[in-house]
Amino acid sequence: MTTPATAPAVADTAPAGRTCPLHYRYRPEVFASPPPPDLNGLEVLYVVGGLYGNELALERVLALFDREPGRKRLMFNGDFHWFDADAAVFERIQRGVLAHTALRGNVETELASETEAVTADAGCGCAYPAWVGDEVVERSNRILHRLRCAVTAPQRQALAGLPMWLRAEVGGLRLGIVHGDAQSLAGWGFAQEHLRDAAHLAEVRGWFDRAQVDAFACTHTCLPVFQGLRGLDGSHLRWIFNNGATGMPNFAGDPAGLLTRVALTPFAGAGRRFGVRAGAVYVDAIAVEVDPEAWRESFLRQWPEGSDAHASYFGRIERGPAYRLGDAIRIEE
Repeated sequence: MTTPATAPAVADTAPAGRTCPLHYRYRPEVFASPPPPDLNGLEVLYVVGGLYGNELALERVLALFDREPGRKRLMFNGDFHWFDADAAVFERIQRGVLAHTALRGNVETELASETEAVTADAGCGCAYPAWVGDEVVERSNRILHRLRCAVTAPQRQALAGLPMWLRAEVGGLRLGIVHGDAQSLAGWGFAQEHLRDAAHLAEVRGWFDRAQVDAFACTHTCLPVFQGLRGLDGSHLRWIFNNGATGMPNFAGDPAGLLTRVALTPFAGAGRRFGVRAGAVYVDAIAVEVDPEAWRESFLRQWPEGSDAHASYFGRIERGPAYRLGDAIRIEE
């Protein structure tokens, strides 16, 4: 694996923030191997994607996880940094996350680069698709530039050492854990927008065949979707579990973030937003609810009106995205 500290080749000449650097890439076949012992035979797995530097959400995730019994693991699958431009908040987020299992997302990968020149082509590393406006992309590149000011050399080194993907197993359910998709750390192949396209679903089925997993747990694309795909025999379902974002609202009028809980037992609480059964396993999107006013104040201290993050995200923090709960579970007919 090429580390972010080296000067990587870039896959194309798209503008910064829309490129997919070559060192972000991997093949679906990397998942076709047993999970490490500490991620095998789990009874509860939390997958927490897109924390985005929300310290209150981190505290809530840790409290929820602490209540879970049995053989369990808490995994952060990237972009746990983003709004934490204050160096003290950044340090607390990193310390809290790295006390558990973590993958690096595009944010952490670009922050791990030793010099700004290394990230010049990739920008924020988001590899934004065409439906995201240029002004959003440009603001994200500037957010990443500011965030680099909060990072120390030891923190960069710790981020550079994080993996891009992992394998896990819960109750016989074979899981690939990624930030983006089955081929790239910043891939959008598991975005709810792409998963509406039948031709793309056929390509995704090929990824499952090559990866030899039953499900992928992912994030990166900011909107949640649990997508079930039929196998070639028309019966066996394979799943994409995209939690959207833990550190931001995911539905219109609902201020909660979401995490993906994969477990042998149902969730014992009122925070279940939606979910499915995958064989003997319960997979649910669990609300990460925080005091909205406290989170608003924390965000505004770091990103006041007129700042790039405020322009891109404050409306979503206040009202949620234009996305409905009914869009979140899809099963291929």
